[in-house]
Amino acid sequence: MPLLTQNKRIERVSSTAELFSKYPHLKESAKQFVSRSPEPVDPKQLLYIQQREFAATTPADNSVSVLGSDDATTCHLVVLRHTGSGVTCLAHCDGSSTWTEVPLIVNAVTSRSNPAKEGRLELHLVGGFDDDRKTSHSLSLSILAAFQKQKEEIHLETCCITDMNDIIKDGIHRPVVYGIECSHLSSGVDVKTGHVFPAAFTCRGPTEELRSARTFSGGQMVEVYDSSRELVKIGPCRWTPNNGMAFWLSQDDETILQYLSTSPYAEPAHFVHHIKSTIQFLLDHPTADGLFPAGQPHLYRRAEDGRWKRV
Repeated sequence: MPLLTQNKRIERVSSTAELFSKYPHLKESAKQFVSRSPEPVDPKQLLYIQQREFAATTPADNSVSVLGSDDATTCHLVVLRHTGSGVTCLAHCDGSSTWTEVPLIVNAVTSRSNPAKEGRLELHLVGGFDDDRKTSHSLSLSILAAFQKQKEEIHLETCCITDMNDIIKDGIHRPVVYGIECSHLSSGVDVKTGHVFPAAFTCRGPTEELRSARTFSGGQMVEVYDSSRELVKIGPCRWTPNNGMAFWLSQDDETILQYLSTSPYAEPAHFVHHIKSTIQFLLDHPTADGLFPAGQPHLYRRAEDGRWKRV
């Protein structure tokens, strides 16, 4: 089935500029999106999604009211919601395997939605910018093409990507929604109402370093939330020892940015610290076996104080 906007089929395009030229209402709504101030998110309501992760839940969830993610430079944040059931999924896509990731996102929503329930699938895309390597452009087109190949009708509501998420500051292109310098503009979706908004996060847990290590060591897109039990589920993960990574801990910020980032001039201020802490975690745990006794995942439940507690 086609990807739609305003109930009309979106034709295949060769560039994001062509997309916004053909569908100017998407351009206007993107302008409005980037102009909005970030909304603070209560950590007690949030499930934070890291790179190459996705999660889906329903409005009946008592543990999660907001799905959110940030630090998307060339990455794209994908929100898919069924308007009838209210089932909502958020994914943080980096282009590692777009064609296999998009069906996972669609299935996460449709499998939780009652087929008899009236409504439609609505898509919101946020992320990327006009980067020198054109990584964002390529990912934007891949995501659009992958959704066009799905059997379900999907309606594109928000498309704040690449060209429309770009700002030039001091002669350097940067994303608007993800963060300008230290403002940490991010993206979130209220699973109760479907409201998608720029957001500000103070919490990226649970177990941020373990999840980052999984992605850094090559882990593919994975679902991190069991909405039926309201549990965050991490792992089990696998990686092999790599002592050569210790090399990066002695390098200056510029070197790390140039070699370990897809957008070295547009990363948030905490990027280098995040990379070094992830590498240190991998060096402290040469294999993941000891972290997952008997191959069991880490499970976290929302505690009375609002924090995620391991169970």
